[in-house]
Amino acid sequence: MEHFNPLLQNYSSSKKFFTIGEIMLRLTPPNYEKIRMTNNFEASYGGSEANIALALANLGVDSTFFSVVPNNSLGKSAVRMLRSNDVHCTPMILSSPEETPTHRLGTYYLETGYGIRPSKVTYDRQHSAFTEYDYSKVDLHSMLEGFDWLHLSGITPALGMNCRRLILDSLKAAKELGLTVSFDGNFRSTLWTWEEARDFCTECLPYVDVLLGIEPYHLWRDEEDHSKGDYKDGVPLQPSYEQQDEIFNAFVRRYPNLKCIARHVRYAHSGSENSLKAFMWFEGHTFESRLFTFTILDRVGGGDAFASGLIYAMIHNYRPMDMVNFAVASSAIKHTIHGDANITDDVQTIRNLMNMNYDIKR
Repeated sequence: MEHFNPLLQNYSSSKKFFTIGEIMLRLTPPNYEKIRMTNNFEASYGGSEANIALALANLGVDSTFFSVVPNNSLGKSAVRMLRSNDVHCTPMILSSPEETPTHRLGTYYLETGYGIRPSKVTYDRQHSAFTEYDYSKVDLHSMLEGFDWLHLSGITPALGMNCRRLILDSLKAAKELGLTVSFDGNFRSTLWTWEEARDFCTECLPYVDVLLGIEPYHLWRDEEDHSKGDYKDGVPLQPSYEQQDEIFNAFVRRYPNLKCIARHVRYAHSGSENSLKAFMWFEGHTFESRLFTFTILDRVGGGDAFASGLIYAMIHNYRPMDMVNFAVASSAIKHTIHGDANITDDVQTIRNLMNMNYDIKR
């Protein structure tokens, strides 16, 4: 049955977006408290790929999310939250205890940083329904049929071998079906090692059209002699335009399938104040965004908001400089919103920030 969403009646693009990943319960002590101090937690739901689907759906993009959650109140509540934000959940699987024996929803705890104290995440996601499910039962070609864009991240394959197979099989199916594929490496040191992440994420690169971030990937200067090092060796976290341009061009020479590469650069002045800018390679040129400085309410999901902003701008055929500035502005706005996702339903708000227009709107 064809999806119908009254909010999309004036939507200017027919592109259909699809993403795959784990949605988790997020538990956060209120008022910047630490876990050992708090007597209660604020509950919400999040996860990188779900965050992007939520952000795009709120901006009017036809967005679908696939995940596995236990068939219990927690799993159903996660699905209900997605649906309440206009994310299509038709392919979602509510698993039985027979299919996922531990039968639990992945959870993470967030201590929100303040001032000089950074935020801290504690994962409790082992043996979740998403990690225990047998994905060989899923017909990926049938599931992806009719979609235009697939987004995946390096978080999902870090969860287990079955999840790695799911990501590789999804990449191959998407390319066979002609979807545009975006991929964000999103390294999580608590889930796998740096070398494991680099090995697997590099294996994904031949299937990717839009690459978010430049790590964790091998980009050897000489594939036959790794002792000559990686092109990214020695490049600082805040690179110059020339350094970033060199890295982008090394990626494109090695992987000519890449149509766009984008990464944001963070300047952490404190746990409460950051600046962001971004670099983007597109159509043979490297672009550098404006620098945005802001006070942080909730940092989690800032990278996902950058990715969703870039995807939105690309779907709508923005000019390159507008693409990269819209992506950074999306991330900056997310830092002012509680929760994992950039729940902003007004594109003009992001465009105003993109143009550094801070006036009250009335």
